[in-house]
Amino acid sequence: MSCLKLGEQLQRLREAKNMSREELAQQMNVSRQAVYKWENNKGYPGIQNLLKISEIYETTIDELIKSDSIFQDKINIDENKKKDDDDEILHPGFYIGIGIIFLGIFLGLIFGNLIISTALNIVGTLIICFYKDILKLFRNVIKDFNQQ
Repeated sequence: MSCLKLGEQLQRLREAKNMSREELAQQMNVSRQAVYKWENNKGYPGIQNLLKISEIYETTIDELIKSDSIFQDKINIDENKKKDDDDEILHPGFYIGIGIIFLGIFLGLIFGNLIISTALNIVGTLIICFYKDILKLFRNVIKDFNQQ
């Protein structure tokens, strides 16, 4: 089984235990469709489900995933993404938003225009709170624009 994808290995281990997908799904508190997706490499179980699977099949997680390089790459990408998100406490949107808020306060004091000041404060606050979502939106718009 050393060169099998995770799904193929999961199916063989389940069949070796003479279990149906339904029985495994019930034991794991997941749907039968989830088990089907895992066994057909249409999705991967999360770490908690891998732990349950390793207990049920009396094997280690290492044995389950070491032959599936695609799954290993997915784990590495997800770990790197999580580290990047954790390291980014004060993202650029924070500084941009603070700058816009201060600009609003400054313009409000100089020109006495409360509407412009309030609008810039709201925009700055929204940028601070939703910077990553705004970036994702712009990337999707640019991607869609480039595909046309």
